[in-house]
Amino acid sequence: MVSVYVFDAYGTLFDVHAAIARHRAQAGPDADRFSELWRTKQLEYTWTMTLAGEYLDFWTLTERALDYTLARVPSVDHALRGQLLEAYLSLDAFPDARAALMQLKHRRLRLAILSNGSPRMLAAAVNASGLGELLDSVLSVDAVRLYKPRPEVYALAADRFGVAPQDVAFISSNRWDVMGAAAFGFHPIWVNRARMPEEYVDRPPDSVVHDLADLPTLAI
Repeated sequence: MVSVYVFDAYGTLFDVHAAIARHRAQAGPDADRFSELWRTKQLEYTWTMTLAGEYLDFWTLTERALDYTLARVPSVDHALRGQLLEAYLSLDAFPDARAALMQLKHRRLRLAILSNGSPRMLAAAVNASGLGELLDSVLSVDAVRLYKPRPEVYALAADRFGVAPQDVAFISSNRWDVMGAAAFGFHPIWVNRARMPEEYVDRPPDSVVHDLADLPTLAI
């Protein structure tokens, strides 16, 4: 039986587009395109750095991705840079996150975050969301200086709780992250909020849900 539920943070528990949403009026008509590009470059940098055998923490990559996006989308005022970074430290949790975690906690399951985020970023987001009281652990890739989907990252969760991979359910909104968790041996659950098409068909999720509210009803 699965005894540990491990959650990705950004895009799964925390809304990565909340930062631009708070400043949408100032950002103007290109706000959505800006936010998508910021997120795309942020993830791209994690993969390219890991492939190159290099490491910079996620906050540094988030800043660099923002600077690139400001250069690519000049309609967004560069003066917003500081406000956007401040907002990213306290991203909104998705509305369904707390209730789902509470229901899982009531079943005596152990809950954790396993994220690309730096410890400082994760501490700020967890504190701002008030989810910390429901979590048994918050794990950062900073411990191994590699980014997902490297297997060493997923091993952090199994090692932290002293369990085998098959005892862990891993929940992410990122299909590539689900692929990595499946390859490691976790029970992966894809939170397909955006109704994206399937990919990585050789490493499918155990289950697909459209929001976190469906998690407590799954039989794993």
